Amino acid sequence: MSGTYKIKYKLTKQEQGDLFENLARALAYLKTPEETASFLRDLLSEGEVLMLARRLQIAELLLGGLTYEEISTNLKVSHGTIARVGAWLAIYGDGYRRAVDRIAEKKENPVNSPPSFARTKRKYPLYFWPELLLKEIKENATQREKRRLDSIIEELKEKGELSKDLAKFLNI
Repeated sequence: MSGTYKIKYKLTKQEQGDLFENLARALAYLKTPEETASFLRDLLSEGEVLMLARRLQIAELLLGGLTYEEISTNLKVSHGTIARVGAWLAIYGDGYRRAVDRIAEKKENPVNSPPSFARTKRKYPLYFWPELLLKEIKENATQREKRRLDSIIEELKEKGELSKDLAKFLNI
């Protein structure tokens, strides 16, 4: 075969999505910053890691209200680099914002920071009133009422995921 023969393999959108999802899951499954750092060190070159870290830092400063000039001076990056991150923040940016918010939360409360769902439940208890009401009913029910609730939940178990969540809330 000649040296000019090349096989080009182009990924479909589905394959690209699957690969991206697999990478995202791999990152999500890592438990500590040390595990994540080790993974990124193995996955990316030093330049790639620094480039990504710099983009995150630029996003953090833009979201903090700094000007392009201030960011350029502080980080020694071009206005073009800042503009690319700024454009991405303007178009999408949910991931940047979430990451910057979580980093700020961890800096404020680095030890035993509760999961965001638990924090949300404490902050907005009225949104979770059905769960709270069911727990209260279960705790204050007589033995007969508890047996009746248990039998109702057993009947509901055949009806799907909602009943599993209900049973979990009631610690059955």
